[in-house]
Amino acid sequence: MNQILVKEKVYVTKKLMKKKKIYKVQFLLSIFVVLILTSYYVYSSYDKKKDESISQEILNNINSSDEERNIVENEELPDDTLVVAINDEVEQVEQEQEQSPKQNQTQVLDKFNTVYKTSSGTQYKVDSILNIPSLGINYPVISDCTTELLKISLNKFWGGEPNEVGNYCIVGHNYDGKDIFFGKLNRIQNGDIVELEDKQGRKLQYQVYNKFIVQPTDVACTSQLTNGKTEMTLITCSEGGKTRLIVKCREVE
Repeated sequence: MNQILVKEKVYVTKKLMKKKKIYKVQFLLSIFVVLILTSYYVYSSYDKKKDESISQEILNNINSSDEERNIVENEELPDDTLVVAINDEVEQVEQEQEQSPKQNQTQVLDKFNTVYKTSSGTQYKVDSILNIPSLGINYPVISDCTTELLKISLNKFWGGEPNEVGNYCIVGHNYDGKDIFFGKLNRIQNGDIVELEDKQGRKLQYQVYNKFIVQPTDVACTSQLTNGKTEMTLITCSEGGKTRLIVKCREVE
């Protein structure tokens, strides 16, 4: 038995043509928006990495200064050199030799007091160097804290001198988990070791003993009441900036 298939005729009306054009425009607009957002994301990531590279340049400058200082301090006179001090000059030489350790100490004290100039000509003053081996975080801590400086590196937020009794507070961006600054700080665990190098070149180890979330207006974590302990507080944004992640550390004795 033969079957007759009857197809329904589709009439192209003006209304249908108008809808078709609207759908086409919406499709093209959606592609355009996706391209714009992708371009913005790529540029934003590039811009952040570019700013972050300045902190590494500062760190390289500090390390270079250390190497130059070590070369000078380790220089020795040749074995065949004869040093002669006659009469009243002996006392003067001895005084100079006694003062030399103090002079060397002054050079070390100037380690982070030196204003470092980057290739762009901008100058930055470093307060300390933070290193978290378990997370691969290693950045200079800039002495001041501003919106612009936070784009460059970690900043000192509050407290006295690094590695001294009190609560040394460091703040840094995490850029929603990106692998720069404090982007991986949320992975830190109680018991992890954090190292801080101060202006005198001392490196102290701290151990994480607490980790919690607070509201942006809650600054209790910056309190300097530490019962005579040497502590450090690391601060960064969480939940897209709605809250703050606080990591408390105490010197390993």
